[in-house]
Amino acid sequence: MTTVYINKRPVEVESVCTIYEAAAKAGIRIPTLCHVENQHPKGACRVCMVDVEGAKSMVASCTTPISDGMKITTNSKNVREARKFVVELLLSEHCGECKTCVRNNDCELQSLALELGVMDITYEGEKLHRFIDDSTPALIRDSGKCIKCRRCMTVCNEMQGVGSLFAQGRGFESKIGPAFDQHLEGVTCVQCGQCAAVCPVGAITEKEHIDFVWEAIEDPSKFVVVQTAPAIRAALGECFGYEPGTLVTGKMVSALRLLGFDRVFDTNFTADLTIMEEGTELLLRLKKALVDKQQVALPQFTSCSPGWIKYAEYFYPEILDNISSCKSPQQMFGAVAKTYYAKKAGVDPKDVIVVSVMPCTAKKFEAQRPEMNGSGYQDVDFVLTTRELARMIKQTGIDFKALVDDLMDSPMGSGSGAADIFANTGGVMEAAIRTAYEIVTGRELPLENLHLQPVIGLEGVKKASLLIEGCKPEWSFLEGVELKVGVAHGLGNARKIIEAMRGGEEFHFIEVMTCPGGCIGGGGQPRFTTNEIRQKRIQAIYKEDEGKQLRKSHANPEVLQIYEEFLEKPYSHLAHELLHTKYYPRMN
Repeated sequence: MTTVYINKRPVEVESVCTIYEAAAKAGIRIPTLCHVENQHPKGACRVCMVDVEGAKSMVASCTTPISDGMKITTNSKNVREARKFVVELLLSEHCGECKTCVRNNDCELQSLALELGVMDITYEGEKLHRFIDDSTPALIRDSGKCIKCRRCMTVCNEMQGVGSLFAQGRGFESKIGPAFDQHLEGVTCVQCGQCAAVCPVGAITEKEHIDFVWEAIEDPSKFVVVQTAPAIRAALGECFGYEPGTLVTGKMVSALRLLGFDRVFDTNFTADLTIMEEGTELLLRLKKALVDKQQVALPQFTSCSPGWIKYAEYFYPEILDNISSCKSPQQMFGAVAKTYYAKKAGVDPKDVIVVSVMPCTAKKFEAQRPEMNGSGYQDVDFVLTTRELARMIKQTGIDFKALVDDLMDSPMGSGSGAADIFANTGGVMEAAIRTAYEIVTGRELPLENLHLQPVIGLEGVKKASLLIEGCKPEWSFLEGVELKVGVAHGLGNARKIIEAMRGGEEFHFIEVMTCPGGCIGGGGQPRFTTNEIRQKRIQAIYKEDEGKQLRKSHANPEVLQIYEEFLEKPYSHLAHELLHTKYYPRMN
């Protein structure tokens, strides 16, 4: 441990840390516009400058390591004026459309300018040519609002390992974006939206579907249904002043009804359906390998996360056969909403509009994939992020906190606790094992509170094994098999687990989530998401799971009903037509 003095107060911290980290541990906030938690500091914005006794000039706190006895001042007149000057320079190049920007009142540059007392645009600097890239279904990039903080680069390159964004040029001519001024659609962008989640301003945002949804709701000829992903209920409240991790499921349902949706359903329903299909697929692959001695693609990878699918198509096309053929719960819902439910409701499928509320920007891309039309139509019409739903609620003047809890519609409105935990890293794996183990043995998973503890938490790569014993006769080939599973969240960690597999490490089943923490840390969730906030959302989702009587996908009565009335059985011909797909290598 090392002792430093911050604003004349002694602070004892770990020897290997920066001034910024030392101050944070002492409860002292240093403003920054470029810092990204747990990533290598860039020192790009210079807002975090502090005075250090003996130094020739002020230093960037995020990149300067501490030393024993160092004397640091974070709040001197010089420091305050320097920070103000930096912000004034940023504003001089910034396209200041604050009143009409989607980030108005949610902009870190705007907030910092107010905090530092910037009341006027002191410098009217020359501005670079403005370039707006709306080439992808999910994201819009506005170069005029970019402050070159490099956060987007950090998450794209270091956290996700995608490498679509770079710093280019020098001095005033410098800019951030794809190489050679390409559009995002022309590079290996997976549209995960983590760049939008960390952008301090409005330089990268989700492509809004709000106006399209309002138009559908107001069209009397359309029957508009909405599905809500499990991660939404643990995060939406943050947009209305609730503490992170506050469950607002019932209020969310009430708000959706007031917005005018004809039916409010739960993506949890098709998360349970996914487990039935994906679990059956895994068991069939194991049977082919262990009994029939056939060559089969193992391990099986999950397919719920569209950013991960696109990542594999770009970087690891050789493992596409290993990825489950199951569509994501979002897409399964759209397919059955426009077939099974349309028939039950007596509505022409062409008049059914399916809206999704998702924590993920890549879901907008997924909905528009040409493969996603099992119903004969585009299965999901529009996708709203958590942030977009909050904006819609605020547009109507709904007092969210005053709403009375309401329940989802039926059928397709009930989900198990296993479906809830789809929101968390490790959750899909845990849900699958709850069902697969019980199907194979006839017994409930013999783990405390049904939790597979090694796959829970924010460690980037997690591994677990489960010995299968006491199998039913029809599953006797699995007797004594040690089922080996892996979990990765964040695409940089997906790369690690793939390389481990390539290196000979044995897995039977691997879950990959595109975003840190899983869907609860999605690119469309309320900003700014830290590990502390991710953990609170995860805890909320597990609370939701543990509070339910129904905690296993195969016990969901509405899922059993759809098989009895429509799909016949898991992996049936009709189930394959509607709920399964195939992916292909892509160049862009």
